[in-house]
Amino acid sequence: MRPFLSVETMSVGYGTTTVLDKLDLGIHKGEFVALLGSSGCGKTTLLRTIAGFTKPYSGSIRVADRDVTQMPPDKRGMALVFQSYALWPHMTVAQNIGYGLKLQRQSRENIDARVNEMQNLLGLAGLGDRKPGQLSGGQRQRVALGRALAIDPEILLLDEPLSNLDARIRLTVRHEIRSLQKRLGITAIHVTHDREEAMVMADRIIIMNAGRIEQEGSPEDVYNKPASPFVAAFMGAENLLSMQARVHGEQVELMEGSFNPSIVTALAGRTLATGPIELRFRAEAARLARSEDKTVLQPGTLELRGQVTSVSYPGGHWRHAIRLGENEILVDADTPFNQGETVRVCIPAKSLFMFNLVEGLADARSD
Repeated sequence: MRPFLSVETMSVGYGTTTVLDKLDLGIHKGEFVALLGSSGCGKTTLLRTIAGFTKPYSGSIRVADRDVTQMPPDKRGMALVFQSYALWPHMTVAQNIGYGLKLQRQSRENIDARVNEMQNLLGLAGLGDRKPGQLSGGQRQRVALGRALAIDPEILLLDEPLSNLDARIRLTVRHEIRSLQKRLGITAIHVTHDREEAMVMADRIIIMNAGRIEQEGSPEDVYNKPASPFVAAFMGAENLLSMQARVHGEQVELMEGSFNPSIVTALAGRTLATGPIELRFRAEAARLARSEDKTVLQPGTLELRGQVTSVSYPGGHWRHAIRLGENEILVDADTPFNQGETVRVCIPAKSLFMFNLVEGLADARSD
């Protein structure tokens, strides 16, 4: 099925600096897509270019087979909710929501009816005469959303609209936006640097790095099957170890090291070659055990031996820093272990993310 919105070989930059280089992207009608990445990765530039506020060097943007690359923002059938909300402080809630309709020269009756509809839809009924300065952050965000939706856009663009809200309100509003998007069936593109926000809101996540798409897929796919060390780290697998691997057909052997015995596990679709690898895992994926505990490990479980250097309680679990020679890893547990205690760290095979180091790529897998 042809995408509703297509970005084709698009390059964008500022001055002599290229930010996006020959980027391709397709989004289907009614889909909620999150552009996820750290500051400077190009996600906001991509959103602003789709919206028409930034012009590409080359490439095209199409909506329903209509080329909108050179069209002004107000002719693209899109609406953008800014990070700062960009509400007019001298206007009332009703005037802000109806501003786009006024620019379209719609009748007063149509504007009033649409504004009332948006206020009721967004829980703003009775607030129409207030100014933005008299509203909470969550209410201002809803007004900005109402202004965007009032013009009935084909595509809703969201530029980190929740970043100015406190944590408690943010949780509520992101679920409200997602529910509203599903109810209206609108196509939405949401820029965020918050991994959890992208996971709970989007149908598909596009992870960006240095102006290119590093990986795209469902929240479950990018979380459980990261395609690169960058994606693995960005999706929470920040523990990093370097090891030697030997590939035998459909199995991979992690060689014995100073802090681990060797193990053999299934290749399980990983594109690995014999040689040095980068191994990553999440703090919550590992299990801590005392060195003297007798536990039966599942096949393919990696076991590390280290020493607890610090213990903290971030809430819901105890976080342990474990020293492995010159390396340190973080491991979560339901109960605290003692600082200085020697422990075993057990990571199941499915939680191990392995990638060849570039300089260690072999020409072919060994037999």
